[in-house]
Amino acid sequence: MSIGFLLGLLVGEGHFGGDGRQPQITLRMHVRHERLFRWLTSTVPGSRLYGPYHHGGRDYYQWMARGDCLRREMVPLIAAHRDLLDDHTAGRFDAMCERYGISAAGGGGEGGAPAAH
Repeated sequence: MSIGFLLGLLVGEGHFGGDGRQPQITLRMHVRHERLFRWLTSTVPGSRLYGPYHHGGRDYYQWMARGDCLRREMVPLIAAHRDLLDDHTAGRFDAMCERYGISAAGGGGEGGAPAAH
């Protein structure tokens, strides 16, 4: 996997957050990037692609990493290369991990609930 390419996508277009119950990493981009989204879903096991959506004059896909995919694949990968992230993106990543009780050192926490301390 091209780690630099993936990190660049996350820095430029990614959202680190959640729905209050479980954390998620989301990329939302125009439908013209469909090939890129197909690459993401084949490269990141367990990630999902939604769409295409057409509303409000916008045509886009949405890619998401949640659950085991997020905790076992994405968080350890991003954490291992955190020094490459700009301060803003690193802060968003850290906030997601803290809010949902994920150890950025290698996943952790159960379900979507914050880990007990």
